[in-house]
Amino acid sequence: MHYQGMTIFASVLAGLTLASPALSSERAIKVAGFGAKSGVVRIFGVNSEAALKAAAEEINASGGVKLGDGTVGKFEITYYDDRCNAEEGISVVRRIATTDAIIGVGPSCSGVAESLFGILQKKVGDASDTGLQFPILTDVAAKIGLASISDWSFRNVPNELAMYDSLFGWVKQQYPDLKTVYGGVESDFAHSNSTFGIMKAQAEAHGFELMGQGDWLLNDTTFSNQVREMRRAQPDIVAISAHSFTTCGALREMERQGVKPKLLIGLTSASTIETIQGCAPQAEGMLIPTGFAPINDEARKAAEQIAAQGGSADIHSAAAYEILFILKDVIETQGVMAQADTVTTDREKMREGLANVKETTGLLGPVTRTDDREAIKPFVFVQVKNGNWEMAHDPSAQ
Repeated sequence: MHYQGMTIFASVLAGLTLASPALSSERAIKVAGFGAKSGVVRIFGVNSEAALKAAAEEINASGGVKLGDGTVGKFEITYYDDRCNAEEGISVVRRIATTDAIIGVGPSCSGVAESLFGILQKKVGDASDTGLQFPILTDVAAKIGLASISDWSFRNVPNELAMYDSLFGWVKQQYPDLKTVYGGVESDFAHSNSTFGIMKAQAEAHGFELMGQGDWLLNDTTFSNQVREMRRAQPDIVAISAHSFTTCGALREMERQGVKPKLLIGLTSASTIETIQGCAPQAEGMLIPTGFAPINDEARKAAEQIAAQGGSADIHSAAAYEILFILKDVIETQGVMAQADTVTTDREKMREGLANVKETTGLLGPVTRTDDREAIKPFVFVQVKNGNWEMAHDPSAQ
């Protein structure tokens, strides 16, 4: 009996001894996501968190990430709510910087990005610059040119200048009888306001006449005055640079007042399931350029994985999903260690690695990267048809 007990004990001990190397051969790679998970645009944070977790699950299940010492790393995602507030965003990033996270992914709102990029060290290696030395790779905030604020800021968002140039050029060819445009814009939201400037410039560059514009705020719920002016202008095209909530509000008011333009054009960020859920009948025919659509096997797979995490795949969450695969490649190339005593060095390696990346693989195809740390992503045009987003045109197929 005693001999049998000793044998069992020895077997258990041997099992623990054998298990120890396996346990020690994996290490957590801590990535901190942050964005809006409350307020009108909360869905952006919800979807981005789901996308990061979906990509982490895919990478971890497929063997993880090879760290600098040969150890297998597994992504560990945390996500913070910055409430689409600049001060809160800065506070969140300062908090993240005190953790073992080697990089931050976010934020949702361009106004937050513009402010928090300003607290980062502007030029790497500048000893006189006491700015925060923490790499950030943005998935959602899309206002043109934000990555240039700091050497530590990077973005995986599409170039809207190219997108709306292509879209208005295509509209000119496809709808030659349309001549005039009237705009609507969320004037207090940095991305909406910036992109409306692009819409106006590209519309005019392609020969359309701008008849006027209606301004409203992100949290507005009434649009009667703006739509009344729109009705008086009788435009061929209405171009709305607003997110889903106010886009739907404006479209419902247009229906109430009997405003029926021949074509609707929307903001990139409105090419989401939220627009369909909020006002599909009123949005019928709306045309939007987007960096994501489930048009190939990889994109469809990502959409399913994001849905399994409680989110939906769109132009923004797809960018978050892609980001984790970018980080995997950078970690392996740079020999990141992901240890408590290498956090500072790992962050420097991540910044350097991202700065050296010239091309990545996106869900819709190759993504090139510019010297000012921006992305040039493939895009398609989608349109609301019978209550769903359907692809209207693929510019790359020309």
